[in-house]
Amino acid sequence: MESERIHKVKKVWVNVCRFLLGGTFIFSGFVKAVDPYGTFYKLQDYLTAFGIIGWFPSALLFFVGILLAAVEFCVGVYMFLGIRKTVSAWLALLLMLFMTPLTLYLAIADPVSDCGCFGDAVVLTNWQTFGKNVVLLLAAVSVFRWHREVVRFISRKTEWVFSMYTIVFVFALGVYCQHNLPVIDFRPYRIGVNIKQAMEVPEGEKLPVYDTRFILEKNGERREFSLDNYPDSTWTFVEARTVLKEKGYEPPIHDFSMQSLETGEDITDSVLSRKGYTFLLVAHRIEEADDSNIDLINEIYDYSVEHGYGFYALTSSEEDAIQLWADRTGAEYPFCLSDDIALKTMIRSNPGMFLLKDGTILHKWSDGNLPDEYVLVDALEKIPLGQPETVSLWQTMGRILLWFVVPLCLVLALDILIVRRREKMKLVPIEGETSMEERTEEEKK
Repeated sequence: MESERIHKVKKVWVNVCRFLLGGTFIFSGFVKAVDPYGTFYKLQDYLTAFGIIGWFPSALLFFVGILLAAVEFCVGVYMFLGIRKTVSAWLALLLMLFMTPLTLYLAIADPVSDCGCFGDAVVLTNWQTFGKNVVLLLAAVSVFRWHREVVRFISRKTEWVFSMYTIVFVFALGVYCQHNLPVIDFRPYRIGVNIKQAMEVPEGEKLPVYDTRFILEKNGERREFSLDNYPDSTWTFVEARTVLKEKGYEPPIHDFSMQSLETGEDITDSVLSRKGYTFLLVAHRIEEADDSNIDLINEIYDYSVEHGYGFYALTSSEEDAIQLWADRTGAEYPFCLSDDIALKTMIRSNPGMFLLKDGTILHKWSDGNLPDEYVLVDALEKIPLGQPETVSLWQTMGRILLWFVVPLCLVLALDILIVRRREKMKLVPIEGETSMEERTEEEKK
């Protein structure tokens, strides 16, 4: 009786741990797959902090990011459904054995601000992440040791369908979000956000102190300048970065700025306060930007000039790279210098484009989805493109769940109605006949 009670407690404990791990891995893998460029940038941050960024080509890092999302998502689904028990238990344990010491180091040394385990959906401090991983490690050890106690929801005969479809789904989701923008935007530059209002600090809150630094070069010498002592045009721009000097209330958007390349003036407030429509072309590194759709970008600029709309290109690249882009593409639009991290946060496409109205984000497009002449048929005030885009988080989540859950539910229904029913029929003897178990026993004799 005592051993039976202990067995029940152990079974309950293992399955609680299994659901905890499964839910965490599903969420972590999902947010990484939805935002593959965000995972890629975080991996770059890690390798830069460790001083080994030059060892890994960008294509390899991007593949590793999608692979990590796929592994986490698949392990979570397998563990949640109780399929591939041995494989999922091993992978969960190995992931936690790797991540727990790593996050302890991050908590102590603090080379990056956050681990990025949940992308931009949930931002944890490094110590919070380490605490979370300690709990998950204990759960992973428990599931690994007693994985046979995990309750199976799917029969062995159909689990291969679930496992293969999960792999196909998560890779397809990652590739889709790579070529387009994330289907769910967890960042502060979402459609419907007024950038200027998102930069404001509520009355009574302590203001954080930021310092924007500009690296410029002249006669082979590089120096760092602030806005207060920005030099004359004989200096060549290299890069800009914004650093936090003193903590305070941090608004959702805190590092957005636009410095005119032509005049050197900060035009952030004037652009965001501008009434009417404004196009923002965002290319965080112009020398790495895709120029396959440059004719369309130039047409949009001509369209904005024709109708009196604003148009600015934002980049953090050096002046030589900007000039090379202009010479190669025939770009006539004005350029502004901005913080590299802010630009990568704004849009996961290089280049990408925003449409603002009175400082509010109406639309966002990746380079491959820019509006063309068949859409820009009239002034924005007269066509649907000039109206706010309605984006519902719950509708988007519902569509994703339908693509993932509905096919699996159909397989599950077949599993319950056909496969398991046949297995039960084999075990139930027909009158005058012996059951499968009885025939097996007779054969053994």
